Amino acid sequence: MSKRLEGKRALVTGATSNIGRAIAEAFAAEGAHVIVSGRSAERGRDVVAAIRARGGRADFVRADLDGSAAASRQLAREASDVLGGGIDVLVNNAGVYPGDTTADTGEQTFDEVYAVNVKAPFFLTAAVAPAMARAGGGAVINLGSWIARLAVPVGALYSSTKGAMETLTRAWAAEFGPQGVRVNAISPGVVLTPAPGEVHPGEVMMKGTVAGRMGTPQEIAHAAVYLAADEASFVQGIVLDVDGGRTAAAVIAA
Repeated sequence: MSKRLEGKRALVTGATSNIGRAIAEAFAAEGAHVIVSGRSAERGRDVVAAIRARGGRADFVRADLDGSAAASRQLAREASDVLGGGIDVLVNNAGVYPGDTTADTGEQTFDEVYAVNVKAPFFLTAAVAPAMARAGGGAVINLGSWIARLAVPVGALYSSTKGAMETLTRAWAAEFGPQGVRVNAISPGVVLTPAPGEVHPGEVMMKGTVAGRMGTPQEIAHAAVYLAADEASFVQGIVLDVDGGRTAAAVIAA
């Protein structure tokens, strides 16, 4: 039985925890050779070991994506070298969420969040997508967020960066799509894995949704596998909402 990503070479940023880790594990399970990238070498080694223990192919490449073009280009080079000379799938997942109100957000925080959430994936895509095109094609998957379109009272800075990534998704689809590089985004709802017995504050945000619960990292990973696979060859420039219906429908309690 063939695997959906057999022979694909993938780079997943922010892959040492939560959604990024789940995507890396799902890609490897579907046959891809995955570069697990993040700041923590210890956590990166743990993810790689878990993937290899299940028979998958993975390597860790440390990267501190601070927004500089140099850091993004270095990651693109190192990942491509480890993968044997190319990247077929790029997942721009790494991000930071300060969760402050507008009045409590300082200039340094503003610059840091835009550097990690927008500048870093911008320059990483700039380094990877043209090489994909020269090699015959590929796929770029960006991570957006439901709060880019359904606002909440805190996190204006974060939500604006995710709005920027959703806009870049459409712009890059127009720019790189004709060259064989598909660019799409996933917009997750509240996705966390609470400790057993823990009630997480994020659960409140999912009340009144069709799903009625928070999502799991694995549910986002399933969507990423679809967008990375050849079966999504006619999917271009979309933002795929995987949010339990948060932005699409409301459940009215009786």
